[in-house]
Amino acid sequence: MKGWLDRTFRLAENGTTVRRELLGGATTFMTMSYIIFVQPAVLGGAGMDRGAVMVATCLASALATLLTGLLARYPIAQAPAMGHNIFFAVVVCGTMGYTWQVALGANFLSGLVFVVLALAGVWGRMVAAVPDALKYGIAVGIGLLIALVGLEYGGIVVDSPGVLVSLGDLGSPPVLLALFGLALTAVLLVAKFPGAILAGILATAAAGLPLGIVEFRGLVAPVPSLAPTFLKLDIAGALGSGLVAVVFVFLLLDVFDAIGTLIGVGGSAGFLEKGRLPRADKAMLADAVGTVGGTLLGTSTVSSYIESVTGIAQGARTGLANVATSALFLAALFFSPLAEMISGEVSHGGLTLRPVIAPALIIVGSMMMKCVKFIDWDDLTESIPAFLSIVVMPLTLSITEGISFGFIAYVLLKVAAGRGRRVHGLIYLVAGLFVLRYVLQ
Repeated sequence: MKGWLDRTFRLAENGTTVRRELLGGATTFMTMSYIIFVQPAVLGGAGMDRGAVMVATCLASALATLLTGLLARYPIAQAPAMGHNIFFAVVVCGTMGYTWQVALGANFLSGLVFVVLALAGVWGRMVAAVPDALKYGIAVGIGLLIALVGLEYGGIVVDSPGVLVSLGDLGSPPVLLALFGLALTAVLLVAKFPGAILAGILATAAAGLPLGIVEFRGLVAPVPSLAPTFLKLDIAGALGSGLVAVVFVFLLLDVFDAIGTLIGVGGSAGFLEKGRLPRADKAMLADAVGTVGGTLLGTSTVSSYIESVTGIAQGARTGLANVATSALFLAALFFSPLAEMISGEVSHGGLTLRPVIAPALIIVGSMMMKCVKFIDWDDLTESIPAFLSIVVMPLTLSITEGISFGFIAYVLLKVAAGRGRRVHGLIYLVAGLFVLRYVLQ
């Protein structure tokens, strides 16, 4: 069995082991398992059955994550994307007034377009065409985004009118738990403790139990029925409602979140070869199939998760880690109380915190900063676009917005410097699409 796994996933070639991959896969699952409980809450606001959405979320995540692991052989997990679900429930179903069935139909159509273009090799060429400055800028921006999310999850920083964020209540129990987890995880990493990040998550959860911050709700629970959402999408309604713009937005958000995550995670993990990400088309295809499958099951856009860097930081280097993550998503159907204990929310002072997983996100964010050294800071046509990607991403909490600013600035400055011919045509196309998107907003 071990020999088969080694041959299939090229473990020795990538300098990893079965144990390391399984630990990495488990770590990734723990840091992203919150989506199992957040997704039903968000889509439930659009009138969808929460139990069915939970099941659809687990199944779609397991499918897309497994496909990424087997086809692309990367430890980059997939699940319904945060932000996309808000656009689905709040904007399309809420503000625009469409039913969730029609919204699923529009999402399905965007996934089909994504699949066709992935099979045509378009997205692989796009990833290859992205300049190195933007590749590394995106990686650093994602690192800062992850760290900021972790700091907010831990209550270490909070929203503050006028100055965006300020220090939270460092003396409150949930924040103290997050700080404890941060210190412990950092010490374990420095001491080269095996499975340091995973151990930090588990130790933080254990420390939270006697404090009442983490609540043990049992091990198993019945699996809800999928019937209320399964194959309930209204494709004809989406076509008849003229939701072309909505389909385009779904597609744009999915594509560039996926590209940004692949580039960012790939760059920080050392997966890039001469600035290119091998098997990028296969990774994008898995992402697209995940969205198509997810809408059939009854959930919104499935995309690559930046939390995958926690598993990579734990040592994951191959698709075997994704097999482990996929299996845990399936197990969560039966062991949802245990998954909720690790990723569960804590209400404190009007804030919703996740202090158990916060330390891992902060630590991993710091690790991704190393890519900043590969940016040519003396060439302003390279450094300014990279810088804009780096700062816009965490400040808007959006990978897509960071990419938008970086692409537009890159084209503008290269043309202004008389070096426009050196820019790949696809970069011009994407920058133009981003400009059009802002104009039409």
